[in-house]
Amino acid sequence: MDFAGKKVIVTGAGKGIGRVIVSMLTARGATVVAMTRSAEDLDSLVAETGCIPVVVDLADLEAARAAIRAALPADYLVNNAGTTSLEPFVDTSMETIDHLMNVNLKAPIVLAQEYARDRIARGEKGAIVNISSMAAFLGVPDHTAYCATKGALDAATRVMAVELGPHGIRANCVNPVVTMTPMGIKAWSDPVKANAVKTRIPVGRFAESEDHAEATLFLLSDAASMINGVSLKVDGGFSIQN
Repeated sequence: MDFAGKKVIVTGAGKGIGRVIVSMLTARGATVVAMTRSAEDLDSLVAETGCIPVVVDLADLEAARAAIRAALPADYLVNNAGTTSLEPFVDTSMETIDHLMNVNLKAPIVLAQEYARDRIARGEKGAIVNISSMAAFLGVPDHTAYCATKGALDAATRVMAVELGPHGIRANCVNPVVTMTPMGIKAWSDPVKANAVKTRIPVGRFAESEDHAEATLFLLSDAASMINGVSLKVDGGFSIQN
């Protein structure tokens, strides 16, 4: 997959899956606008990849809108930024739900809106990949807000696919199983909890960030020109187990 001459906006670029996506895209010729909250993360990423750094807190939706407007035009958009909070259902606060809604759902919608408007105005095709989660399909203990926001992101992506497809803009999700990113470690550091999931993955391991990055680049590329509106489970077969 060659991205020479292409410009890609990637959110949540400082760590984990987003950082690997940026590295893969730049290695394959793309110019990448890398958005994240942490300037420190971006400093090292710029040194490694030559990406264009943008420091922005996507929980601030107006800041998110301003950031992508300044970064456009771009050929592709990857909404990777996400956050979680571990709270039992009966203790889940509305503040937690509001925060996760902003980062995991509203910000991807805002960025996709601005990106799509620009592509449509230019008469150009494009592709959006939203990094979701297997939590979109499952009831995971202590993840009420996370599961709800990821399920909503998948639903919103299907609407994007239906409405933007006629303009030549595809929209898809990548849905990772447990991946030991910094956020994954936060949620799955308990070996008893982790092993209960790992034993149900036929390939016998948790995912690596590279697994999801490769899937993301495929969905962006012309090789996936007929794939639109899917939730691609990158889970080693976890979802087919009883």
